[in-house]
Amino acid sequence: DGITKLSCNQFGGQIFLHSPGHESLAARLSNLEIKNGGQAFRLGRYAIHWHMIGNVRESYQKNCSIHHSWNRGTAIHGTNFLRLESNVLYNIFGHAVFIEDGVEEY
Repeated sequence: DGITKLSCNQFGGQIFLHSPGHESLAARLSNLEIKNGGQAFRLGRYAIHWHMIGNVRESYQKNCSIHHSWNRGTAIHGTNFLRLESNVLYNIFGHAVFIEDGVEEY
């Protein structure tokens, strides 16, 4: 099948979002499909990774499909007020949605 042949090394693409402080980033991810994303056994290499941004009231991830990911689906680390709406995550190696530190708000 195409999934096995394309990703036999468990090393897929990733979307990494990072910015230096509160409201310094406005990312609007919608209607995306990510197949074979993430990188197995590599810390921080997730299909979608919201990393240490602070408050992101203008950002969202909605209507996205993440499947056959090698290392988590969506990781949220040090990011507050992010909206996740109507996403589908399937056949994920590890957590589908991962709140990294547990101090993230809203």
